Amino acid sequence: MTPSDHYQGDEAREKRPTFLKGVVFLVILFLVGAGLFFAAIQLRSAEGPKVASEAPEPLTVSVSPVRLAKEFRIDESFSGLAEARRKSQLGFSSGGRIQSIAADMGDRVKQGETLARLDTRSLGAQLASAEAVVEEARAAHSLALNTVERQRTLKLQGHVSQQRVDEAEAQANTSMARIAAAKAQADTLRVQIDLSRITAPFDGVVTARMVDEGSIAAPGSPVLELVETGHLEARIGLPAKSAARLHPGEIYELVADTGPVDAKLRTVTGVIDADRRTVTAMFDVENPGELPAGAVVRLSMERQIDEPGFWVPVKAMSTASRGLWTVFVAVPSENGWRAEPRPVEMVHSEGGRGFVRGPVQEGDRVIVDGLQRIAPGMPVIPRDATSADSPNEG
Repeated sequence: MTPSDHYQGDEAREKRPTFLKGVVFLVILFLVGAGLFFAAIQLRSAEGPKVASEAPEPLTVSVSPVRLAKEFRIDESFSGLAEARRKSQLGFSSGGRIQSIAADMGDRVKQGETLARLDTRSLGAQLASAEAVVEEARAAHSLALNTVERQRTLKLQGHVSQQRVDEAEAQANTSMARIAAAKAQADTLRVQIDLSRITAPFDGVVTARMVDEGSIAAPGSPVLELVETGHLEARIGLPAKSAARLHPGEIYELVADTGPVDAKLRTVTGVIDADRRTVTAMFDVENPGELPAGAVVRLSMERQIDEPGFWVPVKAMSTASRGLWTVFVAVPSENGWRAEPRPVEMVHSEGGRGFVRGPVQEGDRVIVDGLQRIAPGMPVIPRDATSADSPNEG
């Protein structure tokens, strides 16, 4: 036997389990089992496992009786803007240097009030020259008339021919035409001077000022923006079917952020806007002082929908499949009442209630709260909901 054989034999003996190791392992396994058994005993209830042996107590729920209806009414609201009937950007018809601007943004002005002026010294000098030409033409005309009278006298005395008289009369007519031309030139200059000032075309408020004194104004360029305050009109878009129920000349109540205002319907365009698919109704605000220009106004109208169904609170419905909803109805049973689900279809919703239709009869008691605790067939005790909770009120 070689030394290597002795070495392998010793190693094999060291890897074999000994009797002492086996005893220790059994003791540890016994202790672990005893600990688990003791813990199970401690956790186990002294009364043993609880098994339901009695039916659950009925749940008290609030119910509301169903009131079937053949139609329902909804309030529709349509929005628009209250704007000034007239809005103008004021400027000079001819260019020039601005001499003065008498109005600023936010100023309220009266019709005819002068708001701005151009420097008209050059035009004034031209007008004085034109008026002098008029006087010169009048003097020439007066002389021509005297010449005509003298030529006619000499003609009667036989000293001159008719040709001389005709020439004198033609000269008088020419001088008259020169007077008219000189007057027209003077009037043109007066108009230019008058157009060199901006006057308010209507009562309003200045909403913009584009230039200041000393600026050179180009012909037609805006200097001030004026918005009329005496008249406000509201433009509201609404469907053609709803617009057909409006009557021109009647007074309607419009609601703005500042409160309600009365407005008279002036006209309905009768043309559907291609983008918004609405018809425009024009209202004249009765008291424009109560409403700022540019305010949003709303017109409310009641519309009847010919659909059968009944009202229920939104909290009384739970979602179902295929776009339907579920309501629970308290129905009589052998031992009292039970909750029975009914599928319904939503027709319209507003606020905290919905108008639905489905297999529900007049007087059925719909459970209106606590759906998270309700299960189909669960025994319940119905209690009438208060009038505040009833969806059929109003």
